[in-house]
Amino acid sequence: MAAPGSDIEHGFPHLDTVRASIAALYRRLSRDTVDTFGLSVVPGDVAFSDQDDLYLGVQRVAGVMVQHLRLPDARMIVSFREMRHAGNVELAAGPEYFIELNSRFKTHRRDIGAALAHEVTHVYLHRLDLSFPGTRDNEILTDTTAAYLGTGWLLLDAFRQDSLSSQKLGYLTPEEFGYVLAKRALLFDEDPYPWFTSPQAYEAYAKGLELARHDQARPPLAAAGWTGRRRYAKDRRSAESGDPSPTGGDYAFDSGPPLSVSFPCPTCRQRIRVPVRGRVRARCGLCRTVLECDT
Repeated sequence: MAAPGSDIEHGFPHLDTVRASIAALYRRLSRDTVDTFGLSVVPGDVAFSDQDDLYLGVQRVAGVMVQHLRLPDARMIVSFREMRHAGNVELAAGPEYFIELNSRFKTHRRDIGAALAHEVTHVYLHRLDLSFPGTRDNEILTDTTAAYLGTGWLLLDAFRQDSLSSQKLGYLTPEEFGYVLAKRALLFDEDPYPWFTSPQAYEAYAKGLELARHDQARPPLAAAGWTGRRRYAKDRRSAESGDPSPTGGDYAFDSGPPLSVSFPCPTCRQRIRVPVRGRVRARCGLCRTVLECDT
């Protein structure tokens, strides 16, 4: 949790880990399971006013997260204490899990849903036995999972910044949250814009959406733009002539024979290999996305 007035990191410094997290989700869950999360948590379900009883309200919101993540036999016991971070959860065998939230949330209730989205996702991943080595990467996996499965838009909406103060929850930058939410939006045809109350969240989501759309328009995908197609054609000619395999960043040629090109799936980042023979249709073996390619 960023302290008031502190500098907040921007951009996409953790992009490789974010993409690896999305791929890990598909490998662990399958496309069919991911599809069951087609509806995000809606604002009304996590609304929390100053007139609500604090402890009854926080248990209600925790229950929303438990229900959304299909953890019906898990009970979240939530308390508050002074701490540096936004929250903490004790990952035991269950069925009870003890969550501590920063005492600041007692008077900043609008962000309790965001904090619980992160902590309950820790429980979800614990039960899946899905983790990354190292605290940093594991926290990025947690933020990415929350955003991709429909609760993490709250974490981006908790990002607020002005000339006097700043606040951000989670380990992803605002733009990285925007990127994961945009990947989700493109998958499920979902528009999170109406849910944001933070102007800064709008801006970060727009930047993330731009990058997510760029993922879908890189060669050898048929939707690639003119500049990318021209560079790809040049690299293909070099590969056909037997020069060391050039790369345009995402794609790489294999001399074969026959000549083929591999590239990451724009949905799940699993690498796909297709023959170089003009227009082909490829199907990702991991997420089953059908891709129109011009190789």
